[in-house]
Amino acid sequence: MLTFAEELLLLALNDEKGVLIQMPIMSFEYGLVGAILMELALMNKIDTDLKNLILVDESETGDEIFDKVIRFIKEYPKSKDAKYWVNVICSRIDNLKDLLLARLIEKGILKEVEKKILWVFSKRRYPVVDNKEEKEVKTRIRDTILSDEIPDPRDIVLISLVRTCGLMDEIFSSEEIETANSRIDQIAKMDLIGQAVSKVVNEIQKMVTSAVASVMMGPPA
Repeated sequence: MLTFAEELLLLALNDEKGVLIQMPIMSFEYGLVGAILMELALMNKIDTDLKNLILVDESETGDEIFDKVIRFIKEYPKSKDAKYWVNVICSRIDNLKDLLLARLIEKGILKEVEKKILWVFSKRRYPVVDNKEEKEVKTRIRDTILSDEIPDPRDIVLISLVRTCGLMDEIFSSEEIETANSRIDQIAKMDLIGQAVSKVVNEIQKMVTSAVASVMMGPPA
């Protein structure tokens, strides 16, 4: 079974070109970190409420990424909220996307292709070998959102991540999104870590928008 972070990365890749689709890159990086924390929560390694994220089981999992995050949280004895840890982990694991790409290649889901640009510069691409895994993820999300059934915990997490990273357009038409918006919001609010990730992303986007506006306006006369 793929992890949340691996599923999110698959959804963010253009199947044919093997590159990330256009989106705010920081949103995606924070989304991947949120995916790691959400996975640890479902593994009962961490617990969280509106104010605190705590380590409840410090034993290692055997997974390099998960265990690194467990050690980060273990280093700091005082409790902090999920938003704090999303920021910290994002700053301390700067190659998360590359680690996840390597895993998907190892699992035979992606392949690495190196393309020459102007016969000198190389650019790596990661097209899918067989997109059955991505189709399965999209089908799960569609079935959950377009029905009235109680969502599975893993699907709640994934929907929250997809919404935060702005990837709903990769799964639904604009008409479907407009119809299902209230259902998407309802499901996304069921996940506390997902809400923390969303807050971080929104704050960053506001800062970027403000900075761009300041540059456009120029210095005061």
